[in-house]
Amino acid sequence: MTYTQKHAPVWVIGDVQGCFDSLKALLEHPELTQDPSAKFCFAGDLINRGPESLACLRHIKSLGDKAISLLGNHDIHLLGLAAGVRKLGKSDTAQEILNAPDRDELIEWLRHRPLSTVLHEHLIVHAGVAPEWTTQRCLELSSEVESILQGANWKHQVGELFGNLPDRWSDDLKGADRHRAVINALTRMRACYSDGRMNFAHKGAPDGLEGHTAWYDMPQRQPTLPVVFGHWSTLGLFVSEDAVCLDTGCVWGGQLSAMRLPDRRIVQVNSQEPAPLTPGAKKPWAKAALPLDAQPDRQDLHNYCGQLLHIALQEYDPETRTQH
Repeated sequence: MTYTQKHAPVWVIGDVQGCFDSLKALLEHPELTQDPSAKFCFAGDLINRGPESLACLRHIKSLGDKAISLLGNHDIHLLGLAAGVRKLGKSDTAQEILNAPDRDELIEWLRHRPLSTVLHEHLIVHAGVAPEWTTQRCLELSSEVESILQGANWKHQVGELFGNLPDRWSDDLKGADRHRAVINALTRMRACYSDGRMNFAHKGAPDGLEGHTAWYDMPQRQPTLPVVFGHWSTLGLFVSEDAVCLDTGCVWGGQLSAMRLPDRRIVQVNSQEPAPLTPGAKKPWAKAALPLDAQPDRQDLHNYCGQLLHIALQEYDPETRTQH
């Protein structure tokens, strides 16, 4: 899908992931409110893992024509849940959406969101662009998969989009394999092997090891417009001439970031969530403990239970579990 805004500035916003307090703080930031003509573009993963996924989805939907929202891997996971072809994971916070009285309206809106767009001569996606693709090819292939998600038979076809294979793009791919490869590049890719295969296991920052090369640094990469993406919280804020990452780990206690196009002005707010997730702890359960002789009050117990909940959530990653 192509969405060109030639005049009004557009704030591209990184992964929200259900962090509604942070989203409100960012949208109320003076730099975002000073120009009423400015629009917003959400680079995918509107929901999941954060504490208020339903509120985030409702609010972003309510922005109407003022915002364009791309699909991320967590958003597509929600579509799979709604279609009955995926199962809730321990870290998922999407159940409140599935239980909501406006569930059908929200799912209908979400499945009509695009996978890529062009704004102010920048290509926006959630995760990455396959090295073999030009900008035009990316938009064409996005449209192929969007037609499936937006079609009348979407509940029967969305299940074919989940899985790690094929892990490399080829123009010879057909049917479900072709569509799955497109989804994996646009919503899940971070690093690649030297032969172009996507490495879904590596979630850390690029480090020079085989299989850990950032997709935007692949030597065989075709020229595209500069790409703005999210999805990669361990990379964090990254700005180069041809690639910009805006996932700054809000759900992990980092920041929620926005970049204004066309001038690339960056605005960030610190995570406002009361109990952010904490990735990478060797013994995370040790962080949630009360002394044996403690006489905790209600607030102590509330904080302790919140810590236990979020420790449990961080132990599960829907991307690496068995695909359904």
